[in-house]
This record gives sequence, structure tokens and C-alpha cells, in this order.
Amino acid sequence: MRTIIDKASSRGHSQYNWLNSYHTFSFDNYYNPARMGFGALRVLNDDWVAPGEGFGTHPHKNMEIVSIPLSGHLKHGDSTKNERVITVGDIQLMSAGTGIFHSEKNGSASDPVEFLQIWIMPKKESTQPLYKDFSIRELKKDNELALIVSPDGSTDAKLLQDTWFSIGEVEAGKTVNYKLHQPNNGVYAFIIEGKIQIDNLILSRRDGVGISETNTIELQTLEDAHILLIEVPM
Repeated sequence: MRTIIDKASSRGHSQYNWLNSYHTFSFDNYYNPARMGFGALRVLNDDWVAPGEGFGTHPHKNMEIVSIPLSGHLKHGDSTKNERVITVGDIQLMSAGTGIFHSEKNGSASDPVEFLQIWIMPKKESTQPLYKDFSIRELKKDNELALIVSPDGSTDAKLLQDTWFSIGEVEAGKTVNYKLHQPNNGVYAFIIEGKIQIDNLILSRRDGVGISETNTIELQTLEDAHILLIEVPM
């Protein structure tokens, strides 16, 4: 098993009066040639947006974009005439394909919104732009990692890449096993909250680790933990 650790304290950082954003991989003004992604995973941003503020309308092309709210309300608008507000328990998927303009703003005038913004490089380019959002509330179970995104129809949320997202809240003292879906894939584990151990590695809040050259992963929770796993082709 091969591992690449990205500690929370080593991430890039963008600070504005309306945005506080941490970048696991190179993004915006943060550039690190050793941190250009993990396999098909290109961007993992941890964003805090002030009330009533947000990212104005801007373009994307040939990228699969996933947003996962951690608190507050995230308001989406795009050039395919979608306008939606999602919150904790929802996820948002956008296939930029041949090109799409969108905005992501705080849907509240009084409370901040926190969300993870994740970009996956697509398997096929120049596809039709597409937006969807889904509730994952019914999928989540105590002390398990729920599959929330897939490429093959095993979840409602599908991306145009051989990638699987799993998320869950697991109490301290539990062991969770994860089996990869395809050979030659890797898994990026991001610790949203808590503390876990993988092999001999201790990972805490907002730490990440890329894991490859293995078929299975064992996670042990040292504290109550909220965990996101992103499996991607390497």
C-alpha cells in the first residue's frame, strides 16, 4: 500500500472578506507542483462563504464538480436554467462538458455556508452540460460509510468517470473496511471531523491521505469521525 499524506496545516489558503478557502491541491493563487491532484481527483477545496456572498457567474469546461454542504445553505444558478438551494444532507453534481456558466452563493443573508468543492477529471470530454442535486439522508447509516456517488447506476448520483464517493459518521473505537471497486484505482480519504488511523497513519480534522496499490483499506476511529472517501482511477 502506498500513501501520500496531506496534513490540514499544509494546505493552500485563500482569504478574502467574504471567503475563507483551504486548498488540498493547487488552486487559485496556491501552486505546488507536488500537489496537482490525486489520480483523477484534481481539486478538493474546503470553503467558508459569508452571508449573502459567494462565487459570481463564471465558466467551467470538461470537469465533474461535486459540492457537499457541511453547514448552512448553498445556492446554485447556471446557464442551463437551474436554480437550487441545497443544505446538509444534500449533494450537488455538475458535469461541465462542452461548457457551462454557474454561480455558487450563500443562500442565507444571516448565516455562513461551509461546503466541500471537489473536481474530478472526466473520462470523456465535450459531453452535454448537466446539473443535478440529490438527498443522501436515506443512504447514511450509523457507523457505516454510505456510497453516495458512482459511475454505474448503483446510486442516483452519477459522474462521468470511474469514481465512487462514500461518506459516513463513525463513532470512536470502530473499524470500517473499504474495498476498492476497480483494480488500479486509488482512494483519497478526507477527515471532515474527528481522528482516525489507517495502517500506522494518524489522521485528524481536515487531514487527507491518498492511498493506492491496494485492494482494501481498514480505517479505525480514534475519535468520533466524519469521513469522506473518494475512489478514482490513478
